[in-house]
Amino acid sequence: WHARVRSELGFGGEDPDDVEDMFALKYRGARFSLGYGACPDLEDRAKIADLLQPERIGVHLSEEFQLHPEQSTDAIVIHHPEAKYFNAR
Repeated sequence: WHARVRSELGFGGEDPDDVEDMFALKYRGARFSLGYGACPDLEDRAKIADLLQPERIGVHLSEEFQLHPEQSTDAIVIHHPEAKYFNAR
């Protein structure tokens, strides 16, 4: 999915050919998921839901800030060349 997005944005050709380089994150951009290091507070998901209105596509937010149906996912995807993973404290 991420390779497809990079391709649609016009810089998929910058992806490394070597799978080890892909695992070493030597590609452009980063995907930050709520509940993990860079975005540890799941309550922030409510702010995103207010902006994007996921109910329009049948996705709902529980009182515990979980997405339903169960296989639903969300993330903040940044394709700036200098975007890197980090941990918030």
